[in-house]
Amino acid sequence: MCQGDAAPKQRTEGSLKEAGKLFLKHTTFHGVRHVFLSGSYPRRVAWLLAFLTALALLFTWSSNRVRYLLSSPVYTKAQMVYAKRLVFPAVTICNQNILLPRRMKKPDIFSAGRWLGLFGKNWQVSPAVREALISHIDGTNNEPPWSPFYRILDFNHFLPPPRDSQPSMRQLLDRLGHQLEEMLLYCRFQGQMCGPRNFSTIFTRYGKCYTFNSGQDGRPLLITMKGGMGNGLELMLDIQQDEYLPVWGETDETSFEAGIKVQIHTQDEPPFIDQLGFGVAPGFQTFVSCQEQRLTYLPPPWGDCKATPMDSDFFSTYSITACRIDCETRYLVENCNCRMVHMPGDAPYCTPEQYKECADPALDFLVERDNGYCVCDTPCNLTRYGKELSFVKIPSKASAKYLAKKFNKTEQYIAENILVLDIFFEALNYETIEQKKAYELAGLLGDIGGQMGLFIGASILTILELFDYLYEVMIDNRSRDLLQEVLTCTSAQQTHMSLWKTKAFKNKYSKSFC
Repeated sequence: MCQGDAAPKQRTEGSLKEAGKLFLKHTTFHGVRHVFLSGSYPRRVAWLLAFLTALALLFTWSSNRVRYLLSSPVYTKAQMVYAKRLVFPAVTICNQNILLPRRMKKPDIFSAGRWLGLFGKNWQVSPAVREALISHIDGTNNEPPWSPFYRILDFNHFLPPPRDSQPSMRQLLDRLGHQLEEMLLYCRFQGQMCGPRNFSTIFTRYGKCYTFNSGQDGRPLLITMKGGMGNGLELMLDIQQDEYLPVWGETDETSFEAGIKVQIHTQDEPPFIDQLGFGVAPGFQTFVSCQEQRLTYLPPPWGDCKATPMDSDFFSTYSITACRIDCETRYLVENCNCRMVHMPGDAPYCTPEQYKECADPALDFLVERDNGYCVCDTPCNLTRYGKELSFVKIPSKASAKYLAKKFNKTEQYIAENILVLDIFFEALNYETIEQKKAYELAGLLGDIGGQMGLFIGASILTILELFDYLYEVMIDNRSRDLLQEVLTCTSAQQTHMSLWKTKAFKNKYSKSFC
């Protein structure tokens, strides 16, 4: 590499110093020129302290804004939106009684006896059951609804069916559960008559239930275009309380209540009526005023909602209910090798014996004790229905005789078994509740830019000025280094040529002199 003297380097340092002074003289950084340009020493020190203080305040405030951004703050926005039409929700109803004793045959009693608490471990009728059944025998020819249970009092000569031919719980509940054709006395939707054909059968932990406006089997969803009573669903139901299972002890299947369980939900969400439903009692007309609420949550790190599609073989749309049923189904199939009647999939349904020995205890443990299992995230988009309930007593004294005559029942039966359920939208609107980001990158840049202008009088263009100056310095240094190298090499070559010519001249004339 060619070597040269230090003169070009001194010229470069001088030119850089001049360029630096020129930059400091014209820069838009407030206060910088007073620190580095000419002036009294105390004045320059004072400006330096002021500039450093402003710079420290800028960094302190900026770091605070960065930490605030990293904390992922959110706020909630609520808004009422008026609509011309709304999809009427799905309405699932279940009788509190799981099955009808009068439909049971002796093989059914044998199959479901231990599940219902009729038998002990040795297939003997428990003393409490025997006492309860005998106490209900009134000595008349009127056969009570639970008369089939009397047959178990003489169960000694009964030949049980083979174990492999015993019915599953699905078959039992489908045949022995309350039938909608018997319960539904009156149905009207938006002034139009409806009936059992407008309901879909679905199984829950309450057994055989029915859903209105489920949207299944290609049925179109019902639309409501008005709010208020008379523009929704009105049902009159007979709960058939006289046919409830007799209570002879505390079991999971014995109901201490009389009435129906109701859940109002979207068509995409399976019912979870045993935990999310509300009760409706006989002897009352229950008014349920609904308002649709559409909730939007944020995914991590701003929130905790689940934004990814549901990884399930049973459900296509994610919801908390679907997630829990999916998880409980997998848990039961893994531990009991069967599934309950409300669970999806292709695993075999549990028999009454499996219900008693495995399924019921396992699911009760999962729901009531193991709070860390089957915990599901909230979906990012959720539709729910807010409800306000009110009641009036039925029948009135004026209508009791008429209803008894109309349905061929006694007045006491009407008072103890008939209920009316009226579900409607309060108004034709819905409420949106959105979780929104309270602070984003644009807000951070705006805050930092404002503080830069406040503390040091800088902006994005000022930063560009600094980068432009540094770029020019780098280019200037590189250009001068190349020029210096070229000049040095050229000077060395000229010197070498002069020396060569001098030597050649001396050699030529020294020979001639000799």
